[in-house]
Amino acid sequence: MNIAVLVSGGGTNLQALLDAQAQGALHSGRIALVLSDKPQAYALKRAEAAGIPACVLAPQPGETPAAYGARLVEALRRRGIGLVVLAGFLRILDRCVVDAFAGRILNVHPSLIPAFCGPGYYGLRVHRAALERGVKVTGATVHLVNEIADGGPILAQKAVDVLPGDTPETLQRRVMEQAEWVLLPREVEKLAARLSQEEENA
Repeated sequence: MNIAVLVSGGGTNLQALLDAQAQGALHSGRIALVLSDKPQAYALKRAEAAGIPACVLAPQPGETPAAYGARLVEALRRRGIGLVVLAGFLRILDRCVVDAFAGRILNVHPSLIPAFCGPGYYGLRVHRAALERGVKVTGATVHLVNEIADGGPILAQKAVDVLPGDTPETLQRRVMEQAEWVLLPREVEKLAARLSQEEENA
């Protein structure tokens, strides 16, 4: 099962997946491609350091989401990708991508969905909103991707306490360490194993 990890920034969740693969915890599939929509994404350096093929698929001026999505599908199919992981990929996938990889796209979101999710909720914005709301518990969610932003079926969630004196930055770090980096490799492995078994039985 060839896995593509889509990234836009630093790639901390990508690193968690690379570490899991190196340690044998992710073994039912292999990370075959790291794709970024931003040429300056540090995640591309992480891929290079791990010896993983990487590419940049930047949006073109005036390009529609559907046209970008078609190019993305072509790039993934050309490399025989069977499972797509969104790890800090800041573009909403067009319906054509969701349809092409139905049930094969995972996303990790830094809140307990349905709280603090949907359009506009990403990165530090999520944690800032949680602190402004005064919640005592937040966390992370891994879910399948459908045409609704953060709206696909939930696969796993893990709660993280909000501590007195937290800033968006400290809360972000704790949610990554205690929830995202735990859930994402585990759920990618489980889905890769299930999809591989289904293909064998087909």
